[in-house]
Amino acid sequence: MALSIAFSSCPNDTFVFHALVRGLLPGVPAFDVTHADVDVTNTSAGTGQYDIVKVSYAALPWLLDQYTLLPCGGALGRGCGPLVVVRDLASAGPADGDGDLAGRTVVVPGERTTASLLLRLWSASRPPASVTVLPFSEIMPAVAAGRFDAGLVIHEARFTHAQYGLRALVDLGDWWEADTGLPIPLGAILARRPAEADGGVDPAAAAEWIRASVRYAWAHPAASDEYVLSHAQETAPDVVSQHIALYVNRFTEDLGDEGYRAAETLLRRAAERGLAPAVGPLR
Repeated sequence: MALSIAFSSCPNDTFVFHALVRGLLPGVPAFDVTHADVDVTNTSAGTGQYDIVKVSYAALPWLLDQYTLLPCGGALGRGCGPLVVVRDLASAGPADGDGDLAGRTVVVPGERTTASLLLRLWSASRPPASVTVLPFSEIMPAVAAGRFDAGLVIHEARFTHAQYGLRALVDLGDWWEADTGLPIPLGAILARRPAEADGGVDPAAAAEWIRASVRYAWAHPAASDEYVLSHAQETAPDVVSQHIALYVNRFTEDLGDEGYRAAETLLRRAAERGLAPAVGPLR
């Protein structure tokens, strides 16, 4: 029986998991794949329906009773943080972390995304903004059309927001790195814990499967081209290549001490601000 796995259609995820889900790795079970926006997986993972799932690090406090954090396969790094983008260029100011969102409506890609948590942590000592949620793919068009004052964008939007006539008001990744000295923990990979009704997933085995898939992707970078492009929202080859290069890095192969420290710092700060339940050590 195939195991179930869910991850986004973004190039970094499809690049990483291509070998795993296409049966290119010896000794790895078959997978039934679901492609879904991270806000969808953050919510649906709570039902325990996936054996392996990509979620936001910010969602972990609500999921660790059912899942184990795996030390590989996710998105964590430097220079890859969420951007707050605006349309009114004259009032935008530099993207230096000091942007003014007081009284503005900011559209975000999900309540429990890391991007939204970073926005809340950044704005904790600033005048409040109003926040609403849209699917990630709808944010830039909505801000460009003037439906919202600002948008919180992730993924390939780092490279494409200017095409929509938008400008970065705040780089939350730059703020996080300057404030903590740590990389940005964006997307995590979880394995469902064994339950009495079934065998669950052995996290050590799952980690080895995923590491093998990451290493295959690096060794055969062109092998996944068709799979990646068939799912990408932005199919310009240079954008796809930049996206993969930015989000698939040494932390994708192994979180290491620095990666775990980044994730634990994010979740500790969220708990201290009353934004999420407290969690214990992640390993």
